[in-house]
Amino acid sequence: MPHFHSGRRVLTEIIAGAAFPVLLAGVLVLPISAIAVAEADRHRAQFCGAQAMPLRPVGQSWRSWIRDRLGVWALWRTDLPIFLTALVLCAISLIVSFFGFISTSVLIFNPVLWAFGIEAMVGPFKPGSTQQAWLAVPVGLLLGVVTVVILTAISWLRDACLKAFLSSSEQDLIAKLEKLGSSRASLTQAFEAERQRIERDLHDGAQQELMAVVMRLGMLEAAALAREESSLAIQATNAREQAEHALERLRQTVRDIHPRELSDFGLKVAVEELAARSPLRIEFTATGEDSLLSSPTAAAIYFSVSEALTNVAKHAEVNQARIELRCGAVGVWAQVRDEGSGGVDIAAGSGLAGLRERMHSIGGELEINSPPGAGTVVTVSAPCEPTW
Repeated sequence: MPHFHSGRRVLTEIIAGAAFPVLLAGVLVLPISAIAVAEADRHRAQFCGAQAMPLRPVGQSWRSWIRDRLGVWALWRTDLPIFLTALVLCAISLIVSFFGFISTSVLIFNPVLWAFGIEAMVGPFKPGSTQQAWLAVPVGLLLGVVTVVILTAISWLRDACLKAFLSSSEQDLIAKLEKLGSSRASLTQAFEAERQRIERDLHDGAQQELMAVVMRLGMLEAAALAREESSLAIQATNAREQAEHALERLRQTVRDIHPRELSDFGLKVAVEELAARSPLRIEFTATGEDSLLSSPTAAAIYFSVSEALTNVAKHAEVNQARIELRCGAVGVWAQVRDEGSGGVDIAAGSGLAGLRERMHSIGGELEINSPPGAGTVVTVSAPCEPTW
């Protein structure tokens, strides 16, 4: 069921109207422009809450995808009609937006203009007195509402045309992709819940029992020293140190599964704690409020930052890095930067490859810029709520 996003629809129609000259110039480079415009229209429809699915794979560049699309018959059956429809509707949106909102502004501010001696005329209307200038205000408000309604209707007409130009096989493909996305969302949620359950079981069970063993061994060591049984004291000391080492390893494993700080205090505190535990010298800055982040989003960002820091410590040949975290009402953005050797290739088996897929599963992105000899920048971003 499509959602009614009036604000988004009006905004996209204003942008579409402004883009009309670009579309008009695109006629000169058909059919390449038809492919790009049709894909942009699918993104627009999805942004407005319509049942639409962009066709370009996430990992494929625009140039490569357009080249592949040029050899597909759907270009002429689907993309070209969408382009021609968009050309006409963009022209209408431009006219409606330009004249509608300008006329609305003039009518609403008519009393101000009249006070400065300006007799602003909108169509046949021209104020002849202060009273008439004030009467223009409600008319302007009504015209603004009508303009918004018309632009929203144009947006809905775009959705209808987009759906009409899709073949039945493409509609079946979209349905299957949506079902696949829903299944992936269920798996991601189940995986995240299982990670948290394992973390709780280890923290409240094995970790507490191992801590009790350490304490008992400490008591045994103290008793042996008090009785001057040096051999027993040495064995107790070795056993206690091994148990403490095992306890620290278990704590690290628990953090790697799902850090308690992330669940209890949020992303900013968890990343700050991660930076404090790192062997690197970390410059950490954070802005915004992280309380709006969902658990899958916060976990994906946290583990991406953690893996990036691990790669810096192992391969970058530097002893410092910088983490920047920005949280907002729409989403979250994080960046890990180092001045090391660079040359990171995500396709070469790095743990970041799996994390990129995890970011994609929640509607996020993971990008790496790592020219050889110029350091590495890992940037991750995601919406507050997964795009499920």
